[in-house]
Amino acid sequence: MESERGKSFVMSQLIQVRRKAQVTLPQSVRRALNIEEGDLLDIRVKDGEIVLRVKKLVDKEQAWFWTRRWQEGERKAEEDIRSGHIHSFDRAKEATAFLHKRAKKGSGATNEA
Repeated sequence: MESERGKSFVMSQLIQVRRKAQVTLPQSVRRALNIEEGDLLDIRVKDGEIVLRVKKLVDKEQAWFWTRRWQEGERKAEEDIRSGHIHSFDRAKEATAFLHKRAKKGSGATNEA
């Protein structure tokens, strides 16, 4: 189990199945995982165990941001920023020229702008 802060920990509690097969998640579990009323949980049976995962819905217009490819790019950008691999420009034209030059280098084009 991983908390909101990203630290791994193990929590074990005994709960009882009630009428209509209902269970109540203990407050300590809800707090540790920031589970609120109305949240969705994915339930799976894996190797004889029940596994619950908290799921959050994302608006369709924002789904692109959460794709694997985009998130990999976000992580790379964060790494670049932390390690100082950034460029600053006084004008948008300078930034555009820089990007065009890099694009030509990456595509193998030989004539410079």
